Amino acid sequence: MQKAYQFYLEKLQTIYNLDEAKAIANNVFEEVMLVKPHQIKILNIDLSEEEETNLMDILERLLTHEPIQYILGNAWFYGNKFSVTPDVLIPRSETEELVELVIEKIKENYKKETATFQLIDIGTGSGCIAISLKLALPHWQVFGLDKSKNALTIAKQNAKSLNADVQFIEDNILNIQQGETTQFFDVIVSNPPYILEQEQLAMSKNVLNFEPPEALFVDNNSPLIFYEAIANYALQYLKKDGFLFFEINQVFGAETLKMLADKGFVDIALLKDINQNDRMIGCRKG
Repeated sequence: MQKAYQFYLEKLQTIYNLDEAKAIANNVFEEVMLVKPHQIKILNIDLSEEEETNLMDILERLLTHEPIQYILGNAWFYGNKFSVTPDVLIPRSETEELVELVIEKIKENYKKETATFQLIDIGTGSGCIAISLKLALPHWQVFGLDKSKNALTIAKQNAKSLNADVQFIEDNILNIQQGETTQFFDVIVSNPPYILEQEQLAMSKNVLNFEPPEALFVDNNSPLIFYEAIANYALQYLKKDGFLFFEINQVFGAETLKMLADKGFVDIALLKDINQNDRMIGCRKG
Protein backbone atom coordinates (compact mmCIF):
# COMPACT_ATOMS: atom_id res chain seq x y z
CA MET A 1 0.00 0.00 0.00
CA GLN A 2 2.86 2.38 0.76
CA LYS A 3 4.24 1.94 -2.76
CA ALA A 4 0.82 2.59 -4.27
CA TYR A 5 0.44 5.75 -2.20
CA GLN A 6 3.87 7.04 -3.20
CA PHE A 7 3.07 6.27 -6.84
CA TYR A 8 -0.12 8.32 -6.48
CA LEU A 9 1.81 11.26 -5.04
CA GLU A 10 4.41 11.20 -7.79
CA LYS A 11 1.83 11.06 -10.57
CA LEU A 12 -0.46 13.69 -9.04
CA GLN A 13 2.45 16.10 -8.62
CA THR A 14 2.73 16.27 -12.40
CA ILE A 15 -0.40 18.46 -12.37
CA TYR A 16 -0.84 19.52 -8.71
CA ASN A 17 1.48 20.93 -6.07
CA LEU A 18 2.56 18.67 -3.21
CA ASP A 19 -0.10 19.82 -0.74
CA GLU A 20 -2.90 19.35 -3.27
CA ALA A 21 -1.50 15.98 -4.33
CA LYS A 22 -1.37 14.80 -0.71
CA ALA A 23 -4.91 15.97 -0.01
CA ILE A 24 -6.25 14.14 -3.09
CA ALA A 25 -4.27 10.97 -2.41
CA ASN A 26 -5.37 10.95 1.24
CA ASN A 27 -8.97 11.36 0.15
CA VAL A 28 -8.74 8.47 -2.30
CA PHE A 29 -7.08 6.06 0.11
CA GLU A 30 -9.46 6.97 2.93
CA GLU A 31 -12.56 6.57 0.77
CA VAL A 32 -11.51 3.60 -1.34
CA MET A 33 -9.14 1.68 0.93
CA LEU A 34 -10.71 2.82 4.23
CA VAL A 35 -7.25 3.77 5.51
CA LYS A 36 -6.52 6.98 7.40
CA PRO A 37 -3.52 8.99 6.15
CA HIS A 38 -1.49 8.34 9.31
CA GLN A 39 -1.98 4.59 8.89
CA ILE A 40 -0.51 4.30 5.40
CA LYS A 41 3.11 4.23 6.58
CA ILE A 42 2.51 1.70 9.35
CA LEU A 43 0.16 -0.72 7.59
CA ASN A 44 2.01 -3.25 5.49
CA ILE A 45 -0.89 -4.45 3.36
CA ASP A 46 -0.68 -5.84 -0.15
CA LEU A 47 -3.33 -4.66 -2.55
CA SER A 48 -5.59 -7.14 -4.24
CA GLU A 49 -5.75 -7.07 -8.02
CA GLU A 50 -9.24 -5.52 -7.83
CA GLU A 51 -8.09 -2.81 -5.40
CA GLU A 52 -5.08 -1.98 -7.53
CA THR A 53 -7.23 -1.76 -10.66
CA ASN A 54 -9.73 0.48 -8.88
CA LEU A 55 -6.99 2.82 -7.64
CA MET A 56 -5.38 3.04 -11.07
CA ASP A 57 -8.73 3.75 -12.74
CA ILE A 58 -9.28 6.64 -10.33
CA LEU A 59 -5.74 7.93 -10.90
CA GLU A 60 -6.26 7.87 -14.66
CA ARG A 61 -9.31 10.08 -14.25
CA LEU A 62 -7.52 12.38 -11.81
CA LEU A 63 -4.74 12.94 -14.32
CA THR A 64 -7.32 14.41 -16.73
CA HIS A 65 -7.95 17.06 -14.02
CA GLU A 66 -11.34 15.56 -13.12
CA PRO A 67 -12.15 16.64 -9.54
CA ILE A 68 -11.86 13.90 -6.93
CA GLN A 69 -15.26 14.91 -5.56
CA TYR A 70 -16.97 13.97 -8.83
CA ILE A 71 -14.99 10.73 -9.09
CA LEU A 72 -15.95 9.65 -5.58
CA GLY A 73 -19.41 11.23 -5.85
CA ASN A 74 -19.24 13.22 -2.63
CA ALA A 75 -17.82 16.30 -0.93
CA TRP A 76 -17.67 17.43 2.68
CA PHE A 77 -19.38 20.68 3.62
CA TYR A 78 -19.98 22.14 7.07
CA GLY A 79 -19.35 18.79 8.75
CA ASN A 80 -21.55 16.67 6.48
CA LYS A 81 -20.95 14.58 3.37
CA PHE A 82 -22.95 15.71 0.34
CA SER A 83 -23.47 13.81 -2.90
CA VAL A 84 -22.17 15.76 -5.89
CA THR A 85 -22.25 15.19 -9.64
CA PRO A 86 -21.21 17.43 -12.56
CA ASP A 87 -24.76 18.84 -12.40
CA VAL A 88 -23.82 20.80 -9.25
CA LEU A 89 -20.91 22.88 -8.06
CA ILE A 90 -18.47 21.33 -5.63
CA PRO A 91 -19.05 23.07 -2.26
CA ARG A 92 -16.25 25.45 -1.24
CA SER A 93 -14.86 26.34 2.18
CA GLU A 94 -15.64 30.04 1.57
CA THR A 95 -19.32 29.13 1.36
CA GLU A 96 -19.06 27.46 4.77
CA GLU A 97 -18.17 30.93 6.06
CA LEU A 98 -21.36 32.29 4.50
CA VAL A 99 -23.38 29.60 6.31
CA GLU A 100 -21.63 30.47 9.57
CA LEU A 101 -22.46 34.16 9.09
CA VAL A 102 -26.15 33.43 8.44
CA ILE A 103 -26.41 31.20 11.52
CA GLU A 104 -24.69 33.80 13.69
CA LYS A 105 -26.98 36.63 12.56
CA ILE A 106 -30.12 34.50 12.91
CA LYS A 107 -29.24 33.46 16.46
CA GLU A 108 -28.57 37.10 17.34
CA ASN A 109 -31.83 38.41 15.91
CA TYR A 110 -34.42 35.61 16.06
CA LYS A 111 -34.65 34.41 19.64
CA LYS A 112 -37.99 32.58 19.70
CA GLU A 113 -37.43 28.94 18.82
CA THR A 114 -41.14 28.28 19.14
CA ALA A 115 -41.95 30.71 16.32
CA THR A 116 -41.92 29.71 12.66
CA PHE A 117 -39.44 31.58 10.49
CA GLN A 118 -38.85 31.15 6.77
CA LEU A 119 -35.57 31.12 4.82
CA ILE A 120 -34.81 30.55 1.15
CA ASP A 121 -31.52 29.66 -0.54
CA ILE A 122 -31.57 30.90 -4.14
CA GLY A 123 -29.48 28.86 -6.57
CA THR A 124 -29.30 25.98 -4.15
CA GLY A 125 -27.35 23.52 -6.37
CA SER A 126 -26.42 20.52 -4.23
CA GLY A 127 -28.49 22.00 -1.41
CA CYS A 128 -25.42 22.38 0.80
CA ILE A 129 -26.37 25.85 2.08
CA ALA A 130 -30.07 25.17 2.63
CA ILE A 131 -29.51 21.76 4.23
CA SER A 132 -26.70 22.99 6.49
CA LEU A 133 -28.90 25.86 7.67
CA LYS A 134 -31.85 23.55 8.30
CA LEU A 135 -29.69 21.19 10.35
CA ALA A 136 -28.36 24.11 12.40
CA LEU A 137 -31.79 25.80 12.71
CA PRO A 138 -34.31 22.93 12.91
CA HIS A 139 -37.24 25.16 13.91
CA TRP A 140 -36.87 27.21 10.72
CA GLN A 141 -38.81 26.45 7.55
CA VAL A 142 -36.16 26.25 4.80
CA PHE A 143 -36.57 26.36 1.02
CA GLY A 144 -34.06 25.86 -1.80
CA LEU A 145 -34.65 27.27 -5.28
CA ASP A 146 -32.86 26.29 -8.47
CA LYS A 147 -33.67 26.30 -12.18
CA SER A 148 -31.88 22.99 -12.79
CA LYS A 149 -34.03 19.89 -12.46
CA ASN A 150 -30.89 17.74 -12.27
CA ALA A 151 -29.41 19.86 -9.50
CA LEU A 152 -32.64 19.63 -7.53
CA THR A 153 -32.56 15.84 -7.84
CA ILE A 154 -29.16 15.88 -6.11
CA ALA A 155 -30.33 18.40 -3.52
CA LYS A 156 -33.38 16.28 -2.64
CA GLN A 157 -31.16 13.21 -2.35
CA ASN A 158 -28.85 15.08 0.03
CA ALA A 159 -31.75 16.36 2.13
CA LYS A 160 -33.12 12.84 2.47
CA SER A 161 -29.77 11.26 3.37
CA LEU A 162 -29.04 13.96 5.95
CA ASN A 163 -32.59 13.94 7.33
CA ALA A 164 -33.14 17.62 6.61
CA ASP A 165 -36.71 18.75 5.91
CA VAL A 166 -36.02 21.27 3.12
CA GLN A 167 -38.62 22.16 0.50
CA PHE A 168 -37.21 22.58 -3.01
CA ILE A 169 -38.60 24.78 -5.77
CA GLU A 170 -37.80 24.59 -9.48
CA ASP A 171 -37.71 28.15 -10.79
CA ASN A 172 -35.40 30.67 -12.44
CA ILE A 173 -34.68 33.79 -10.39
CA LEU A 174 -34.04 35.71 -13.63
CA ASN A 175 -37.57 34.91 -14.78
CA ILE A 176 -39.42 33.95 -11.62
CA GLN A 177 -42.73 32.15 -12.18
CA GLN A 178 -44.01 31.78 -8.63
CA GLY A 179 -46.55 34.58 -8.87
CA GLU A 180 -48.28 36.45 -6.08
CA THR A 181 -48.90 33.41 -3.87
CA THR A 182 -45.20 32.87 -3.14
CA GLN A 183 -43.93 32.52 0.42
CA PHE A 184 -42.64 35.55 2.32
CA PHE A 185 -39.24 35.10 3.98
CA ASP A 186 -37.37 36.28 7.04
CA VAL A 187 -34.01 35.49 5.43
CA ILE A 188 -32.81 35.16 1.84
CA VAL A 189 -29.34 33.76 1.13
CA SER A 190 -27.59 33.13 -2.16
CA ASN A 191 -24.27 32.13 -3.68
CA PRO A 192 -25.16 32.92 -7.30
CA PRO A 193 -22.97 32.73 -10.41
CA TYR A 194 -20.48 35.59 -10.24
CA ILE A 195 -17.32 34.76 -12.20
CA LEU A 196 -16.88 36.83 -15.36
CA GLU A 197 -16.48 34.89 -18.60
CA GLN A 198 -13.17 36.69 -19.17
CA GLU A 199 -11.81 35.24 -15.91
CA GLN A 200 -11.86 31.74 -17.39
CA LEU A 201 -8.32 32.16 -18.68
CA ALA A 202 -6.98 32.24 -15.12
CA MET A 203 -8.98 29.25 -13.89
CA SER A 204 -7.81 25.68 -13.43
CA LYS A 205 -8.84 22.84 -15.74
CA ASN A 206 -10.55 20.88 -12.97
CA VAL A 207 -13.09 23.72 -12.68
CA LEU A 208 -13.36 24.77 -16.32
CA ASN A 209 -13.65 21.30 -17.82
CA PHE A 210 -15.92 19.65 -15.28
CA GLU A 211 -18.07 22.00 -13.15
CA PRO A 212 -21.38 23.33 -14.58
CA PRO A 213 -20.64 26.65 -16.34
CA GLU A 214 -24.17 27.97 -15.79
CA ALA A 215 -23.55 27.86 -12.04
CA LEU A 216 -20.23 29.70 -12.32
CA PHE A 217 -20.17 32.34 -15.03
CA VAL A 218 -21.89 35.59 -15.92
CA ASP A 219 -21.58 37.77 -18.99
CA ASN A 220 -18.71 40.27 -18.81
CA ASN A 221 -21.21 43.09 -19.37
CA SER A 222 -23.65 41.98 -16.65
CA PRO A 223 -21.59 41.04 -13.57
CA LEU A 224 -24.41 41.78 -11.11
CA ILE A 225 -27.30 40.28 -13.06
CA PHE A 226 -28.14 37.68 -10.40
CA TYR A 227 -27.59 40.09 -7.50
CA GLU A 228 -29.97 42.61 -9.06
CA ALA A 229 -32.61 39.93 -9.63
CA ILE A 230 -32.32 38.52 -6.10
CA ALA A 231 -32.36 41.99 -4.55
CA ASN A 232 -35.53 42.80 -6.52
CA TYR A 233 -37.05 39.52 -5.36
CA ALA A 234 -36.13 40.45 -1.79
CA LEU A 235 -37.83 43.83 -2.15
CA GLN A 236 -41.04 41.98 -2.90
CA TYR A 237 -40.82 38.84 -0.77
CA LEU A 238 -38.45 39.57 2.11
CA LYS A 239 -40.26 40.62 5.27
CA LYS A 240 -39.58 44.08 6.72
CA ASP A 241 -36.26 44.07 8.62
CA GLY A 242 -35.49 40.65 7.10
CA PHE A 243 -31.92 39.71 6.18
CA LEU A 244 -30.36 39.25 2.74
CA PHE A 245 -26.99 37.49 2.47
CA PHE A 246 -24.74 37.01 -0.56
CA GLU A 247 -21.46 35.39 -1.47
CA ILE A 248 -19.83 37.75 -3.97
CA ASN A 249 -17.06 38.23 -6.48
CA GLN A 250 -14.45 40.22 -4.58
CA VAL A 251 -13.88 42.42 -7.64
CA PHE A 252 -17.42 43.81 -7.41
CA GLY A 253 -17.79 44.41 -3.70
CA ALA A 254 -18.19 48.18 -4.00
CA GLU A 255 -20.62 47.90 -6.91
CA THR A 256 -22.76 45.35 -5.05
CA LEU A 257 -22.87 47.56 -1.95
CA LYS A 258 -24.00 50.54 -4.04
CA MET A 259 -26.66 48.52 -5.83
CA LEU A 260 -28.13 47.37 -2.51
CA ALA A 261 -28.01 50.87 -1.02
CA ASP A 262 -29.69 52.34 -4.10
CA LYS A 263 -32.53 49.83 -3.64
CA GLY A 264 -33.04 50.91 -0.04
CA PHE A 265 -31.38 48.08 1.88
CA VAL A 266 -29.84 49.09 5.20
CA ASP A 267 -27.17 47.86 7.64
CA ILE A 268 -25.12 46.76 4.64
CA ALA A 269 -21.84 45.08 5.58
CA LEU A 270 -19.06 43.77 3.35
CA LEU A 271 -17.12 40.96 5.02
CA LYS A 272 -13.87 39.18 4.20
CA ASP A 273 -13.29 35.43 4.02
CA ILE A 274 -10.49 33.52 5.73
CA ASN A 275 -8.15 34.52 2.88
CA GLN A 276 -8.93 38.21 3.48
CA ASN A 277 -10.83 38.57 0.23
CA ASP A 278 -14.10 40.51 0.11
CA ARG A 279 -16.50 37.56 -0.03
CA MET A 280 -19.80 38.13 1.80
CA ILE A 281 -22.42 40.83 2.11
CA GLY A 282 -25.18 40.99 4.69
CA CYS A 283 -27.95 43.60 4.78
CA ARG A 284 -31.52 44.16 5.90
CA LYS A 285 -34.67 45.29 4.16
CA GLY A 286 -35.46 48.80 5.30
